[in-house]
Amino acid sequence: MRRSSTFARQVLLVRVGRRDGDQLNGTDLVLPEHRVDRQRRRYGFDRRGITLDRAEIEAVAPVSPALGPTTSVDDSPAMAIPLLPGARTPARRMKFALVNACTLASLVLGINAIFVAMNGQPRLAALLLIACVVFDGLDGALARKFGVASPFGAQMDSLADMCSFGLAAPVVVYASLAGSAPAPAAAVAAALVASCAAIRLARFNVSPKDGRFFCGVPTTMAAAVLALGVAIGLPLPATVQIGGVALLAFAMVSSFPYAKLARLVKLPPWLWLAPAVGALVDIRLTFALVVVGYLVSGPLLWLHQRRTA
Repeated sequence: MRRSSTFARQVLLVRVGRRDGDQLNGTDLVLPEHRVDRQRRRYGFDRRGITLDRAEIEAVAPVSPALGPTTSVDDSPAMAIPLLPGARTPARRMKFALVNACTLASLVLGINAIFVAMNGQPRLAALLLIACVVFDGLDGALARKFGVASPFGAQMDSLADMCSFGLAAPVVVYASLAGSAPAPAAAVAAALVASCAAIRLARFNVSPKDGRFFCGVPTTMAAAVLALGVAIGLPLPATVQIGGVALLAFAMVSSFPYAKLARLVKLPPWLWLAPAVGALVDIRLTFALVVVGYLVSGPLLWLHQRRTA
């Protein structure tokens, strides 16, 4: 450390010029005369002086942070990413167009659900939202079946979900609560659904995928629950409905694991018998119990995973 600091001070004190009548070029730097003998005795240099090349000096010389990069910036044009990866045959293009048509259908139905709800028909708007859920599931299934899944399709699906389930669903819920609940409370509940849906969709786009469980209630399922609740007209007080909407919104951004539909379908048939019979007796009560059971399953699975970890 002592030698390196001494050598650095020498570099800072060097001068460029003439010595003993010899002309120095622009790349030679000579140490002062009075330091030569001292450094010769210490480091064994010869008497004629110490000549350093530019590479040695630049290796230890301080660099000003104000200096910009010396490397040239690559101005080459960016490569265009194809919308449809793989072979772009007419058949694959038709399949790709069909899949994206389903996504656009979900988007258009969501926009019309907003218009219908604004005209005072929340139940009809809820039915349009249920159709959005159908088309949203259809585009993903067709993309996987036809082998035309692409990053473009994933982004299109996310934007359509935000419009249909992040905006249309809160508007439909607000329209259904109009007149029976305080307007500020209904507005806050609708805003919670929109905000949590945006967070949920953004997190889903950047998070690693789990083939078994969802991290939080998916936006599509939350919108389906809200739409079905409005369509069948749950006989609940307005405050209970607002609390349920807020709870469902927070469940979307929670970290609790919720089973995917594919796993629910594989449940034993006898487990589906009770909801089927209950729907024949009282569909509203059965729907409410199924929703509550699904929401509670997330924390229970989370506790089970922590105990078995």
